[in-house]
Amino acid sequence: MIPAYFIAHGAPLLAIEENAYTKFLMQLGQDIPKPKAIVLFSAHWESPVQNVSEVEQYSTIYDFGGFPDALYQIEYPAIGSKNVSEEIKALFTNEGIAYQTETSRGLDHGAWVVLRMLYPNADIPVISMSVNPGLSPEEQYKIGKSLSELRKKDVMIIASGGTVHNLRALDWRDNGEITPWALQFDEWLEKHLKAWDTESLFNYDSLAPSAQLAVPPYGNEHFIPIFYAMGAADDEQKATLLHRSYRYGSLSHSIWQFG
Repeated sequence: MIPAYFIAHGAPLLAIEENAYTKFLMQLGQDIPKPKAIVLFSAHWESPVQNVSEVEQYSTIYDFGGFPDALYQIEYPAIGSKNVSEEIKALFTNEGIAYQTETSRGLDHGAWVVLRMLYPNADIPVISMSVNPGLSPEEQYKIGKSLSELRKKDVMIIASGGTVHNLRALDWRDNGEITPWALQFDEWLEKHLKAWDTESLFNYDSLAPSAQLAVPPYGNEHFIPIFYAMGAADDEQKATLLHRSYRYGSLSHSIWQFG
């Protein structure tokens, strides 16, 4: 059974940088089994109703501004898979999960930055999925859990976001030092993910140290994808931290494997 992953997509510049994290991501794509298709939940696609993409050929969305021209020249021409999209919708129907079909939206940078490093040839069908920050962690976990059967069919589930993502707290000097509160939050998260302690994880905002800094009240969209990925491995309940590093003091680059 193919694992599910939570992968940090970092700042947009990551797409043209070469560092320890980008090297790790590119190597990971060579080391893990090549999937038949990828279902990807992106922090940069928020919707009050679960969206399931049914796109034949994706465009590349540049959902950022003020960056070098090289970023806007990147294209990731992934294709979709109508068959896998239909499977997802059937699984949602069986579990009573409301959804809608999206037939034109391209891939945002939360999706293509990660996918391009893992599979640069864009030769794996992708089904893009929205996230809903308004749901409870339990409900987000349930959505992921409903898709666990896909993993038995060599479909990889990826959730793209960031465990610590507070743009107002970044240290733009980027001197290599890790902000203590960011590490404290991630270490708490590591402990409870490895123990599969969903009771504590679902209440992270009141239990985790520095939760209000790591996951600021004005936006939890980057953190919550981890519950979708975790839910997809509920049948195995095994979490492995593959990589963790930081940029700008507190912007986390974490990769978690579930299953």
